[in-house]
Amino acid sequence: MAIQNRIGVLLVNLGTPDSPQVPDVRKYLREFLLDERVIDIPTVQRNLLVRGIIAPFRAPKSAKTYKEIWTDEGSPLLVYSKQLLKKMHGALGENYIVELAMRYQQPSIDNGLKKLKDERCSEIIVVPLFPHYASASFGSVVQKVMEIVGAWQTIPAIRFTGSFHNHPLFIKAFCAIGSAHQPENYDHVLFSYHGLPERQILKGADGNDCLTGNCCGNLHAKNYLCYRAQCFDTSRLIAAQLNIPDEKYTVCFQSRLGKTPWIKPYSSNVVEQLAKEGKRTILMFSPAFVADCLETIYEIAVEYHEEFKHAGGEKIQLVESLNDSQLFVDCLVDMIGKK
Repeated sequence: MAIQNRIGVLLVNLGTPDSPQVPDVRKYLREFLLDERVIDIPTVQRNLLVRGIIAPFRAPKSAKTYKEIWTDEGSPLLVYSKQLLKKMHGALGENYIVELAMRYQQPSIDNGLKKLKDERCSEIIVVPLFPHYASASFGSVVQKVMEIVGAWQTIPAIRFTGSFHNHPLFIKAFCAIGSAHQPENYDHVLFSYHGLPERQILKGADGNDCLTGNCCGNLHAKNYLCYRAQCFDTSRLIAAQLNIPDEKYTVCFQSRLGKTPWIKPYSSNVVEQLAKEGKRTILMFSPAFVADCLETIYEIAVEYHEEFKHAGGEKIQLVESLNDSQLFVDCLVDMIGKK
């Protein structure tokens, strides 16, 4: 009797608190920020910083913003991820078992992998839902998965899909959503990505010209795994498909934390400068996020919008994320390599 090999797929997003209440937000922040790849400083200093300063003081403020975006079904990021999971089940078919996990909090990577292990999958494909490679996101998922499976007695074939910042279907999916907003009718277009400390970019740099001049102007052999260079590449590809001229768009970085230098330019500074230059309307993409979350729904659509208006502008329009769009499903299926 032939053995039917079933393939396991683990979709992994960043994570979200269990609720918008302060204790749950504090718990989430602790797990997230204590990751050595997220705050990459010595363990003792990281613990003092996170447990003694960041989590206690940031949790109440973050809880307020989470309450602003929370839905009856729960956290938007988790809701959209579950919708994506459902579509992936249908797209991959019965030979695939698909589970959803979050790098931090629930559903956990540990439980997701255990379910696939219990199903006796002949292969497990891990899909980090981060389009651009960063040690603090993609790298952290790889490390966590390997720590877990490394303790198993029997280990099936494990494969990780790579970054997909330039996958044709990923670009096409964002273009489809963006085109509905008619970019040509806006004074300027921003591509805003989650920021990273400069030191993390420099740690992975090949050579001493990183973050100088036009180092991210093109993607090449030395910088192909550089987060910042991949962000610029995604922006170029989307702008080209939507016929957005170079002078009409800017790449920038949001969500910085602390006083150390983060990759530039900062989104908040760019928004303010555009208003001072007389720009009245901005269309804002955030292609680092494949599901709408706090950073898109609130940071961009609320906070940056208000900052822009305060500086003299009129409107910032968020381009919604991919969520469970069919083109994004098709992109993931292609990355997995459905047999």
